[in-house]
Amino acid sequence: MALGLLLLAGGTAAACWALLSLQDAQTDVVLTVTVLAGSAVTLGFGLAPLIGGAHDPLDPRRFAVLGLPRGQLAAALAAAGFISVPTAVLAILAVCTGIVWTGQGAPWIAGAFGALLGVVTCVLLARVCMALTSLFLRERRSRELSGLFILAILVVVVPVGVFLASLEWHGSVPTQLVEAVSALAVTPLGAAWAFGGLVAQGDDSAGLALLIAVATVGLLALAWAGLVRLILTTTERPTATRERGGLGWFAVAPGTPGGAISARSLMYWFRDRRYIVNVLVIPVAAVITAVPLLIAGVPPEIVALVPVPFAALFLGWLPHNDVAYDSTALWMHVASGVRGWSDRIGRLVPVLLIGVPMLAVAVPFAILLYGRWALLPALAGVCLSLFLCGLGLSSIASVVSPYAVSRPGESPFQQPQRAGAASAVAQGTVMIGTIVLSAPALWWAWIAVTEDIEAATLALWGGLATGVFVLMVGIAIGSAVFERRGGRLMEFAEST
Repeated sequence: MALGLLLLAGGTAAACWALLSLQDAQTDVVLTVTVLAGSAVTLGFGLAPLIGGAHDPLDPRRFAVLGLPRGQLAAALAAAGFISVPTAVLAILAVCTGIVWTGQGAPWIAGAFGALLGVVTCVLLARVCMALTSLFLRERRSRELSGLFILAILVVVVPVGVFLASLEWHGSVPTQLVEAVSALAVTPLGAAWAFGGLVAQGDDSAGLALLIAVATVGLLALAWAGLVRLILTTTERPTATRERGGLGWFAVAPGTPGGAISARSLMYWFRDRRYIVNVLVIPVAAVITAVPLLIAGVPPEIVALVPVPFAALFLGWLPHNDVAYDSTALWMHVASGVRGWSDRIGRLVPVLLIGVPMLAVAVPFAILLYGRWALLPALAGVCLSLFLCGLGLSSIASVVSPYAVSRPGESPFQQPQRAGAASAVAQGTVMIGTIVLSAPALWWAWIAVTEDIEAATLALWGGLATGVFVLMVGIAIGSAVFERRGGRLMEFAEST
């Protein structure tokens, strides 16, 4: 704890020095840094209770025995929320922000009031989110749920970070950031932090930003008072019921047949060596495809676009034989009489949780290497089409033509002898069919690269529409086949 406090003190000192050094910078640069950083900090205060899952020491239920009026208790707990290490750090940084805006020409009262509104917004937002967590997420809290929240944040943070790192300032703020700051300045996340800068610039939107910031504080205060009243009249779930037996993914998934199948599939995908090897091979195989192109003399910036679509293709192809990996455990699905769509959708959840973050991180990096962000919609459309079309065809192939694989517990590199060409047909059909169905998105992306960049938008929406349509049709067909061939699938599972 001492080491953590020292690191926090050092980071706070560095952040204060960085803020105060902006006094001599241009006003638009200071506004960009302040609004982006302030919006991120405000969002972090709201997400921290969802991710951390810590017990709230200021939970209103703890003070119910004091018999205080609900309004008085809500005000006291809100005031106590300002007494914490994160709030103290935020207050110091807010003071530095107010000093910077005063140095930029804004009246000191405008800079101080904007900083105060920013701190109050963060504290009240944390209180509200903590209360919502205690009401709705406490009984389902687990490492898996926290991991999902962190994964969702990475899907957003990494692409944004790559995009910001690729911008060239050349002494002025890039136009992309100017538009982003203008939008954030009139949102509850950034209005308070933008107020002082807009006053310093003499911008007419300063009044709107002030109105939004004050309204945000007022709405958060009302929400906190309402949540305190609700919490005091709601019984907390017992700890023993909430933490029974370490249910893992089953505690996170919905209590439906599809949710149970998705939870069981997630356990397999993250623990079974056969699944893990298949996932780890995908990045390696995708990168290897770039080597022959480099040797053949293809420009490196073009080669940078190739591995990501290949990874999307392989990710969509992964569950084409998922039924076979269940082995005799398939009897649970057949004997319980689950609907086909529950089985099909539940099996796709692990691939989506793996594929979406992987592609969300890989696509911006590929565009960064290519050097032209206008092509981002085209590459995203191609990857979406390949990924979703592959999942749709795999939903059909896994019940129409399953083939024998290594049994649970065996080496993933040990494959059984197979009679006939069922495995080659299933693999080839899904792979080739995915490429054929994604041909329109691939064609529009090629036009965007070679001729008209406007075709990138067509590639995005065309690829998304094609992928969603094929996925829905694939799930529907696979569901019908699963219900009709349940007995034969059981025979296959028992005999392989």
